[in-house]
Amino acid sequence: MEIALYFHLLAATAWIGGSVFLFALGIFLKDKTAQKNVYLHIGPLYGYFESVWLIVLLGTGLYMFFGQGLDQVLKVSLDSNLGQVILIKILLVTAITIFTVIHMYIAFKTHGKERTKIELLISRASSMMIFVLNLVILWYAAELRTML
Repeated sequence: MEIALYFHLLAATAWIGGSVFLFALGIFLKDKTAQKNVYLHIGPLYGYFESVWLIVLLGTGLYMFFGQGLDQVLKVSLDSNLGQVILIKILLVTAITIFTVIHMYIAFKTHGKERTKIELLISRASSMMIFVLNLVILWYAAELRTML
């Protein structure tokens, strides 16, 4: 179980770190042409890199969830503080996974092409949601860890 936690933390670090890095690029790289070029070149690499880490996060998370018997907490005492934190984290992880799939679908579909206004809006909104949810999930993960 300790090795799963280690890989879970490693994957979370890579996942969140990458998200923060790209978010910072979007804010601090003011030249739109440079920004477009950076995303054009690192976007696909980042997408594959982050996909691997997301799979590791989901896999190790599920392994620890069932291995530690946390699924039983949801069955027996959903209304407890622990049950509520687990449930919220599951919902947040589901949401971030959905936003990631949406974002990656648009990113790969439009790579090297001009995005429509709706694609741009959905891409930016999903990216922002991924960034925010990363921080919220991190908080709930710390809460969960202190409860266990």
